Amino acid sequence: MNSIEDIDLKSLILSRKRLLDLLSEDGAGNIRAISAAMARCLDDGGTIYACGNGGSASQAEHFSAELVGRFYQDRRSLPVYSLAENGAVMSSLANDYSFEHVFAHQIAGVGSEGDCLLALSTSGNSGNVVRACQEAKKKGMHVFSLTGEGGGRVAPESDIVIAVPDTDTASIQEIHLLVIHLIYQLVETALFRAKDGKQ
Repeated sequence: MNSIEDIDLKSLILSRKRLLDLLSEDGAGNIRAISAAMARCLDDGGTIYACGNGGSASQAEHFSAELVGRFYQDRRSLPVYSLAENGAVMSSLANDYSFEHVFAHQIAGVGSEGDCLLALSTSGNSGNVVRACQEAKKKGMHVFSLTGEGGGRVAPESDIVIAVPDTDTASIQEIHLLVIHLIYQLVETALFRAKDGKQ
């Protein structure tokens, strides 16, 4: 077994700091724009959906959980759903159609004009996420994507893309988590006043 002491942990930490620095320079405007659009959607009675595979599926569920429940403020529940959370739906669609249709088929059934889709894909090339974006655009939904370097195939199907400038899956997902936490905070602040009356 290799010694953990031989691993350059400082370099690993600094690599994440580099990505955070790039995000703060290039991503702040996009994070604000996505949050504003989502807040308007919810304020107008719309719904937000999220999708992704593997770790990104977990982040889609996390995204839903914090807005259905609470982030910082006690307030009413918001209509935000992960398309990856229902195992029976996912497995039946994959079995009856194909795995590439598991998200798009759900969007076709429940998505409405003015709703939002948050698509998470570290490569930007997951076929089922690309199809979900395409179906959402057909329905007149707003499409926002969190991806890795270059944006991949979801980029041209999205209104706004935040592409983490890296190809390492774990690093990309760590930055995606920060981004969705920032979105929660901005959306919640836009929609609800804190108990002290301040935004």
